[in-house]
Amino acid sequence: MDLDDEIRKLAYELYEKSGKVASRDLDNWFEAEKIIKAEQGGEKNPKTAISSPSKKKRASIGKKSVKK
Repeated sequence: MDLDDEIRKLAYELYEKSGKVASRDLDNWFEAEKIIKAEQGGEKNPKTAISSPSKKKRASIGKKSVKK
């Protein structure tokens, strides 16, 4: 899976968690991008650890179909 796919899936999850607020699409994308890049860089950030699912959990979420 490439970086954009990972970001897209997490952004959609953030969208769902925030109550499907359409006007937050860019906010969700940038937040997802920040979380994914921090995980890939091995950075530990308590804020993102609380606000996002673990990488392992996201992997299981990725098996679900995502509406576009």
